[in-house]
Amino acid sequence: MPDELGEREKEVLRAVVQEYITTGGPVGSQQLTRRGEFEVSSATMRNVLADLEALGFLEKPHTSAGRVPTDRGYRFYVDTLVKLRDPAPRDRELIHAGLVHESNLDDILSEASRVLHSLTRHAGVVLTPRPDAAVFQRIEFLRLREDRVLAILVGQNGQVHNKALTVDFPVTSDELVKASNYLSELLHQVPLEEARERIRAEMDQEQALYNALTAKALRLGAAATDLQTPERVLIEGTGSFLEQPEFADVERIRALFRALDEKHKLLHLLDRVQRTKEMHVFIGAESEFSAAGDVTVIASPYGTAEAVLGTVGVIGPTRMDYRRVIPLVNFTAQVLSSVLEKV
Repeated sequence: MPDELGEREKEVLRAVVQEYITTGGPVGSQQLTRRGEFEVSSATMRNVLADLEALGFLEKPHTSAGRVPTDRGYRFYVDTLVKLRDPAPRDRELIHAGLVHESNLDDILSEASRVLHSLTRHAGVVLTPRPDAAVFQRIEFLRLREDRVLAILVGQNGQVHNKALTVDFPVTSDELVKASNYLSELLHQVPLEEARERIRAEMDQEQALYNALTAKALRLGAAATDLQTPERVLIEGTGSFLEQPEFADVERIRALFRALDEKHKLLHLLDRVQRTKEMHVFIGAESEFSAAGDVTVIASPYGTAEAVLGTVGVIGPTRMDYRRVIPLVNFTAQVLSSVLEKV
C-alpha cells in the first residue's frame, strides 16, 4: 500500500486526517492550502484530494462537501504517517498516581479504565485476568453456617476469588483451618487450572493413602477451584460517545450501546490482543464488535514477567487523536504491568 502514494499524497492525507480530527468537519482544498504547509495552488490540491478519494483513502460525505478519511485512510495514517507524542509529564503523573495508589487488584484495574477515560475522553476498557490464569498462593475457608462455607482463593498477582460452597459432610472450624493449610501447601505457586488437576489426581489415589481430614480438604478444594467465572470487561465512560457528532444519530448510538452492553464481541476482540501479546489498533469495521461503525479500539496487553494477564485500552470514534491516545494506552499498560509485579 505505501507504494501507491507519493510523498505529496502522503503529506496531504496526513493533513486531512489531522484537520478532520481537530475540526470534525469535512476538509476542503482551500482549508489545506491555508495551513501553509503546501506550496501548491488550490487546483493542484483538489487534484491530489481527488486521487486520494479514487484510491479509497478519502470520501465525500455529500456532493458539495470537502472530504473525510475512510477506514482505509485512517489505517494508512496509523500504520505509516502518524507521529506519536510521548505522554505529557502531567499525564504520566496522573497515571502513576492513580494506579500506584491502589493495592487491590480489582481497584487497580478499575482505576486503569477510569484514568484512561479521564485523559482521553473516550471509554476506558480493561479485560481482567481469567480466573484459571491466576497462580495459586493460598486458600482460606470461613464457615457461613452449618452447611455453607466461604472459600477465599488468593492468587500471587492479587486476584481474590470468593466462592460459597454447600457441604454435605460434617466439618468443624478446626478442620477448615487444617484443610486451608494442607491445600495452601499442596497448591502453592501452581496455576489455578493445574491446581484443579492436582486435586483430582490426589482424589484418584487409593482411599487408604489419606485420612478422613485429607479427604474433606480435597473435596473442599475441588469445589473451591471449580470456578466458572468468565473473563470480565470493565468499561468506564461510555457516555463520552454522546459528546461526539458522529453519534448524534439515535439508531447508531443505540447499536453501539447494545454492543457495549452485550460485551461478548468486545471480549473476543480484547482477547485477541492478549493472545498476540502486542498493541492493536482496530479501526471501524476491523473491530467487528459494533454495527454502529465509526469506532476505533486501541488496546495493549498488560501482565507480569511470567504471563500476559489481560488487556487495557480505549474505545472511541475513529476521529480520535491517535498521536496522543496510542502512547497513553501503551504507557498505561506499562505502568499497570509494573504495579502488578509489586502486588
